[in-house]
Amino acid sequence: MHNDFIKKLPLPSLKNLQAFVEVASAGSINTAATHLNITPSAVSHQIAALEDFLGRKLFIRNGKGVTLTQPGEEYLHQISGALNIIGRVSDKMINEPHSEVLRVHSAPSFGILWLIRKLGNFRKRHPEILINLTCSYENLQFSRDNIDIDIRHGIAAWDGYRVLTIKNERLQVMASPRYLAEHPLSGPEEIINHNLIHSSSTLANWERWFSYHKINTNRHGYNLSFDRSYMSFEAAKMGLGIILESSMLGTELINQGILKSVFAEQYTYPINAHHLVMPHINERTHKVRIFIDWMREELLSEGYEL
Repeated sequence: MHNDFIKKLPLPSLKNLQAFVEVASAGSINTAATHLNITPSAVSHQIAALEDFLGRKLFIRNGKGVTLTQPGEEYLHQISGALNIIGRVSDKMINEPHSEVLRVHSAPSFGILWLIRKLGNFRKRHPEILINLTCSYENLQFSRDNIDIDIRHGIAAWDGYRVLTIKNERLQVMASPRYLAEHPLSGPEEIINHNLIHSSSTLANWERWFSYHKINTNRHGYNLSFDRSYMSFEAAKMGLGIILESSMLGTELINQGILKSVFAEQYTYPINAHHLVMPHINERTHKVRIFIDWMREELLSEGYEL
């Protein structure tokens, strides 16, 4: 039905539109002909054909060249956006040879610490899908920014979208083996005397952790504070102190022995901090379903659920 509606619309020749835009930009039929690599006569015929199709004069001819009439200015303004869209879509089709491109936006720490190290597995299993990954804390719009799926950090309050929350994530106390060797720690109560690294991006802080585990403290302030989790992880890797960060983001660092869990699991803190967000219609596309199923498997292998 949609295609039938388009067929009924009065659509001029694309070549005539190209000639119109080029002449309007150059202000000269001869210059436009040079840019289009055709003769000035051909350009004049294309402009005349478009004017005949529209029933309006689009240009005023004068000794210096041509200028747009009022209807011509209005027409140029209205069609420029459509031609730009056609150009961008065509460029995308030409320059993206893969059958499907999945555009993923992610909170930086999740993208850097978890997603990137997994993408090799995804490419092996789905070589037909090219992932375009961007990371930022910007408030992106799916249609404007051409995003298929957004992995967000925070409280799930995005009405109108499909939201899949990663479950079983916990905040975990971590430090480097070198720091723990140089600053022995026998129990949670002693942690107030250590170098604590604060991350303002997490959903819970040290105060909440102390309260949750009923640890009395009069401590105020931190030795270091960062606004990105990946920066806190880097500081911990350098042996600068103890962090309270996502168990999921720290899994690989702990498996490699770069960081250690300071306490047993009973001293973690439950959170639901990461979410897959998308318009409902996006979830029904093949490439997004493939990505969600793959993420579900990867998360399950580490004890998390989607």
